Amino acid sequence: MNAVPQPIDPPRLLDPARLARGDTVVHAQPFAFLIARDQLPDDARAELAADFPRYPSAGFFPHEAKDCGPSLNRLIDELTSREFADAIGARLGIPDLGEYPSLVTICRSLNKRHGTIHTDSRSKIVTALVYLNESWPPISEGCFRFLNRIDDIDDLVVPEIRPLYGNLVAFRRADNSFHGHLPHEGERRVVQVAWLTSEDEKLRKTQRGKLSRLFKKLFGGVDRKLGAGRDRNAAHRD
Repeated sequence: MNAVPQPIDPPRLLDPARLARGDTVVHAQPFAFLIARDQLPDDARAELAADFPRYPSAGFFPHEAKDCGPSLNRLIDELTSREFADAIGARLGIPDLGEYPSLVTICRSLNKRHGTIHTDSRSKIVTALVYLNESWPPISEGCFRFLNRIDDIDDLVVPEIRPLYGNLVAFRRADNSFHGHLPHEGERRVVQVAWLTSEDEKLRKTQRGKLSRLFKKLFGGVDRKLGAGRDRNAAHRD
C-alpha cells in the first residue's frame, strides 16, 4: 500500500536564528534596542509585495487577514509567534516576551504628519517594525531614527535605518525611548507589532485604530493637509 504524501510546510519567512548573526546591532543605552538587516528571504519579495494590503489612506491600521494575501498573513503569524517574540525579548532584556498579547498594525503610505518624535505609550512593552520597501531613494526622509532627545530629530543614537526590504528594528519602551523620522509623503511599507501590557489595552488600541481608519477614509484630504507643514522636530509624548 502506497504511503500518503505528507504536506510540506513552506520555509520560514522570519527565522529567529537570523537575529543571532554577527551583524545584528544590540544596544542597552540610552534604552534597549536592536537593528537586524536582511531578515527576509530574497525569493519572497515579489509574493509579499503582491500580498501587501492596498489601503487608500495614509497611516497605520490594525491588521485584518482579509486585507492581506497569504504570504503576508504568514509573515505576521511568524512575527507574532512565541518563538520569535522570545528571541526579540531575550536581546532586549525581557524574558518570555511571547507571553504578552501582541497587536499588529500595517502601513502602506504616510503623509508628512507622521513620524514625529515620541517614546510609545506605557501600554507597549516592546515594538518591532519590519520593512518591505523594495527600494528607497538616497534621502533621509522616512528613514527610522533612534534619538537621544525628544526635541532634536538630528541627535541620533546610531545612523538612521533605511526602510528597505528585510530590515527590522525593535526597542523596549522607556521614558526616553525617543524615535521618529523626518517628514515623508508617499509609499512606505512596514509591518509593526507591539507587545502590550494587557488584553484590555489591545482591545482599546484596536478599536481606536478602526475608528482612525474610518476617519481617514472620510477625511483623508484633511489629514494630509494638517500635516503638510509640520516642523521637523515636532514631538508628542505618547
